[in-house]
Amino acid sequence: MAAKILKDEIYEQVELISEMGNDFADDEEYAAAIEKFKEALELVPEPKHEWEAGTWLYSSIGNMYFMLDDFENAGKYFGNAIQSQEGKLNSFNQMRLGQSSLEMKQEDKALEHLLKAYRMGGKGLFAEEDTKYLAFLSKRVKL
Repeated sequence: MAAKILKDEIYEQVELISEMGNDFADDEEYAAAIEKFKEALELVPEPKHEWEAGTWLYSSIGNMYFMLDDFENAGKYFGNAIQSQEGKLNSFNQMRLGQSSLEMKQEDKALEHLLKAYRMGGKGLFAEEDTKYLAFLSKRVKL
């Protein structure tokens, strides 16, 4: 099932608030970015993962938590992001969920999601990431 699209007037509000979140993220003000992304997410109807905007907002919030080394919350939000088909097929979402899981010592879950990410995005997806994630994966599967 394809993700639902918000009405234009709501989508414009979500985009405007999200841009403020992106500006905070660009300035490495991750906590402030989280607040803006959560504010935008409040405008998305339930169940939020069924909406295109809900999926990318969950991902944005999760990424900010990841940048703050709050892997529990990062995992929670990336878990929400992959509830939609689009989110599940997004290699970045899979990678961050796997990375967060590894940081929380959930190795089976980490393997599952890092492998999905690798299969979708290849080695290039991990190019800017800490080498420990690919090292973990390569010890468990043939890449």
